[in-house]
Amino acid sequence: MSFFKKSEDSEQQTNLADLKRKVADAQMPAAVEKIAGQELEMLTKISPAAAEYSIGLTYIDYLVTLPWNKKTEDNLDLMRAERLLNENHYGLSKVKERILEHLAVKVMRLNRKPLILVVDDEEIARKNLEHVLSKEQYEVVTAADGADALRKLDAHEFDVVITDLKMASLDGMELLEKIGGRFPDIKVIVVTGFASISSAIEAVKKGAFDYIAKPFKLDEVRTAVRKALEKKAVIKSTKGSVLCFSGPPGTGKTSVGRAVAQALGRKFTRIALGGMKDEADIRGHRRTYVGAKPGRIIEEIHRLETTNPVIMLDELDKLGHDVKGDPASALLEVLDPEQNQAFVDHYLDVPFDLSSVMFIVTANLLDTIHAPLRDRMEVIEFPGYTQEEKAQIATRFLVPKQIREKGLSTNRIGFAPEAVQKVIQEYTREAGIRSLERKIATICRKIAKESLQNSEDGAIRVTPEQVEHFLGKRKYQFEVIEEQDRIGVTTGLVWTGAGGDIIFVEAARMKGDKELIITGSLGEVMRESVQAALSYIRSSAASFGIDENFFERQDIHIHVPGGAIQKDGPSAGITIAVALLSLLTKRPARRDVAMTGEITLTGRILPVGGIREKVLAAKRAKVAVIIMPAKNRVDVEELSQEITRDITIKLVDTVAEAAEAVLR
Repeated sequence: MSFFKKSEDSEQQTNLADLKRKVADAQMPAAVEKIAGQELEMLTKISPAAAEYSIGLTYIDYLVTLPWNKKTEDNLDLMRAERLLNENHYGLSKVKERILEHLAVKVMRLNRKPLILVVDDEEIARKNLEHVLSKEQYEVVTAADGADALRKLDAHEFDVVITDLKMASLDGMELLEKIGGRFPDIKVIVVTGFASISSAIEAVKKGAFDYIAKPFKLDEVRTAVRKALEKKAVIKSTKGSVLCFSGPPGTGKTSVGRAVAQALGRKFTRIALGGMKDEADIRGHRRTYVGAKPGRIIEEIHRLETTNPVIMLDELDKLGHDVKGDPASALLEVLDPEQNQAFVDHYLDVPFDLSSVMFIVTANLLDTIHAPLRDRMEVIEFPGYTQEEKAQIATRFLVPKQIREKGLSTNRIGFAPEAVQKVIQEYTREAGIRSLERKIATICRKIAKESLQNSEDGAIRVTPEQVEHFLGKRKYQFEVIEEQDRIGVTTGLVWTGAGGDIIFVEAARMKGDKELIITGSLGEVMRESVQAALSYIRSSAASFGIDENFFERQDIHIHVPGGAIQKDGPSAGITIAVALLSLLTKRPARRDVAMTGEITLTGRILPVGGIREKVLAAKRAKVAVIIMPAKNRVDVEELSQEITRDITIKLVDTVAEAAEAVLR
């Protein structure tokens, strides 16, 4: 028995010795290394058979394998980044421009010469330090005393301040205290000929980065400045780096994020947030729980073996919360550049620096994201694609990709431009291109099957007729141009997380007792729009030639088809009002005229959002004329000619103007 006992002890000592060596080689921060040492010390007092031993062993092993100081070097070639974005993504010119601006700012911040302020009341000392630091390619400004230094701090953005302690006007300690309160990001190095232990302790307590006694070696100052700038560089390069890609599904948010990582030369990973309800998914579980593990952020950094990856947090707007906690609140610490330098995962229980990570967030709708989270992000809107853009993307990217993936040859298979247009117009109705890619994939699969069954190896060109053969009868009809104009039925434009779409508002009246019936799964805001429209028409009935008592012995029913789909928002107000006017004046409403705009009780039309997506939806539905609020003029003028081609946009200020344009 004693033999086995000695063998176990020997194995334990070997394991702990290996871990101790790994801890020393892991280049952890001093505070983390100390905690790891304490855990190792505790393990020496525990039997290897105890559950705590294996938990502690796993914990220390995880700590030493984290990439505490491993980084991939950024590729800051802006021309290369632009080329990569253009090669892999057609259109999205504004999105690409905004991303390149973001990368350009990153390059400029990193390439800017460090600005150093030297504060000393001795001119010789100032000039000597200025000379030495200028030779290191630093930009140096000098000040004769603390008061002069404060004036220059207000005028310039310094990275490092080197200050003497004893000065006539505002000494170094007072200056250090004021810098700590007003300019917390500036690193301060104290250089003094009156060095003492008490003054050194006081300086460090007040926020000094380093304390150097005169006379000093020049290398001491050079080293201190370099270390201060390295610490500053991490903050300088990462602040403001949380981007939020917002737009309908299938518009390229994930692929653009991957292209950004490729352009920077960084590793890329994606974390799906949809349906995540447990705070522990972000912050991890405490080690006391059985099966405890770190949160997804730390897990991905551990897997990628680098502290500066690009991490995409996908579908932030679909984040949930329940009794287990609120993941959105946990993400505040992750995404805030002021806090994530010391992110504490519950499993690690030590600070981990996330400031080098570039976070990219995606969402379909911004409205459902917590306001504090929105404030921490720079939003880049991903618009829906035009028909022409979809055709180009399909021809250049989707068709060749699907042909290759289905084992076919691009030399043998081709799609006629008319066939691509037929798929876009008759088999898909979306802002993005996901359904389009699926339909092209279906055609390629059926071609592969027929080729094998018929032993054919000749060239195949997919025509519009073959599209119908492969995909069946058309899925979508052009309801706007294929239906007759009717009394009480108007066409509206709405904007959802899936992009723009058209709706129809139907109004009917019957004998009754002044009841307003509203159906169609309408939300509270849309119900209020119905009530506002009816109240406006009742108060202005005479101006439209309507009997002022039209509501006395009648019920009015407003219905929006598609009852299984929830609908809400104020932009259908004008559509509802014109539908009521059509009903009450017995004038048919033009089916090919679509409207969007919020209304007031006085009949004014207020601006709405999602103009580009709504215009694209109108074009997909073959609408001829769009009625929009005059206050959206700027949004309309920003639209490209490609989007507004073959469609007329009429800007109106009142419901009366809209009614004249719509009613026959």
